[in-house]
Amino acid sequence: MTQRSGFGFYRPGVTGVPGAMGAPDVSADEVAAEPAYLSDDAHIDLAHDEVATRVGETLARLDGELIGLGSVKQRVREIASLLLVDRARERFGLMTSKPTLHMSFTGGPGTGKTTVAMRMAEILHALGYLRTPKVHAVTRDDLVGQFIGQTAPKTKEAIAKAAGGVLFIDEAYALFRAENERDYGQEAIEILLTEMENERGSLVVIFAGYADRMGTLFEANPGLSSRVPHHIAFSDYAAEELMEIAERMVAKENFGFDADARAAFADYLDLRMAKPNFSNARSVRNAIERTRLRHARRLVGLDRPLTKADLTTLTADDVRGSSHFQTGDPA
Repeated sequence: MTQRSGFGFYRPGVTGVPGAMGAPDVSADEVAAEPAYLSDDAHIDLAHDEVATRVGETLARLDGELIGLGSVKQRVREIASLLLVDRARERFGLMTSKPTLHMSFTGGPGTGKTTVAMRMAEILHALGYLRTPKVHAVTRDDLVGQFIGQTAPKTKEAIAKAAGGVLFIDEAYALFRAENERDYGQEAIEILLTEMENERGSLVVIFAGYADRMGTLFEANPGLSSRVPHHIAFSDYAAEELMEIAERMVAKENFGFDADARAAFADYLDLRMAKPNFSNARSVRNAIERTRLRHARRLVGLDRPLTKADLTTLTADDVRGSSHFQTGDPA
């Protein structure tokens, strides 16, 4: 069996250079062409493996970026672990079929799907499954044309832009419109199916959207369902998780809530979560931006010099100025 020695390769019984006295006549091309497997008694220490370390760093970054989502992070770790073990097996010559890595991310808006897609791309790139860690995000409008002959070039252009990386299709359920037999979304799906199979070694497609609507998409397209083995569900955030997200967001911008503002923002979350179109972390970000607008307006109206505390502290008045605190407001 060919063995690996450091970063070079050697074959048992070969000493010196090919054709040298006492050495078999082996060409450099022959040596390079043969797989360089580890011997059966070799060991692989994943704790000190460079690629495993890079994957671990990305997983740690994901833990730090996103609050909660324990089941999502666990599934990402499982996929990464499977690919790391497959990589270790290959070094011993234990070949397996190339895994299908297309995925479905289901959940409401603002639950971290795009962030997880970016980290997954980095993991797959580190492991050699993708040429680049880039994520090309698209929606139906980027894939489906309004007239005959427009959909194929649009879909193929999106695939070309994502080549070697991840094609992230947000609100993917919009590709299928059962009520419209003449809709061109089905044409985009058929092109995607072909490319997902033909280019599965150089392209990963992630379909994202609400769970129930994504279920309808997969039920109506069995071929699509069979090509997407990894389904990851993203739950809505709880109120306490959203509060922690808000604290992180304001700290990142060198702001902070005072005690009353923190209580006011918790009240705001209770009100906002009960109203339509709540988008989890996205709604929290929007609320903080509007809170900062009211904070700035309040400071400009002060008839005195400003302190650093003025410039960095969000108060209850800044939060409670939101229209969501107005009784009967439908916003």
